[in-house]
Amino acid sequence: MYVIPMLGEIVKSSVSLFVIMSPFTSVPVFISLTKDMGESQRALAAFNAVGTAAAVLFAFLFFGRAILSVFGIDFHSLKIAGGIVLMILGIEIVLGLSPARKDLSYSPAISLIGTPLLTGPGVIVTSMILVQEYGYVVTIIASAASLVSSWFILWCSRYISRLLGRYGLETVSRVMGLLLVAVAVEFMLAGIKASL
Repeated sequence: MYVIPMLGEIVKSSVSLFVIMSPFTSVPVFISLTKDMGESQRALAAFNAVGTAAAVLFAFLFFGRAILSVFGIDFHSLKIAGGIVLMILGIEIVLGLSPARKDLSYSPAISLIGTPLLTGPGVIVTSMILVQEYGYVVTIIASAASLVSSWFILWCSRYISRLLGRYGLETVSRVMGLLLVAVAVEFMLAGIKASL
């Protein structure tokens, strides 16, 4: 039956997108922006951030191919380029770099968490690659699962921060960065093999 392979594709795609979104890296930023808010306001702020991320993600998910065709970009080239971008993002997370992300902690705009923190170049490229690999149904389900998970983490950010502490959050972020580098290598190898 096709259902079991499809479930595997959904799980793999969901994990890939979730790792790239890396919502744990957005927790300190979200806490600083919502420290004076009540529970309902914090839930709404998380919804607004994830809503912004979803709008950008689904826009490229559905229209990414058209954008590629306009610029005459080969999909295998996108895979290799996407892998390079993801690897850089992963290395930044592992090494605790990402200066652009840290600057956003001083911004009052919740929407900045949605993009570029959650839905950045890595997520955009990955969503387009997943559509090509597994189709729209798998990618839409995986995207929705990743976005809902990210919303839940943002909503529970204060509890997660207290539970893990600063060191724990950094450790989780580093592990996610390492997984992201592995995903990047897989994309690059697939793109290189397909173009040979």
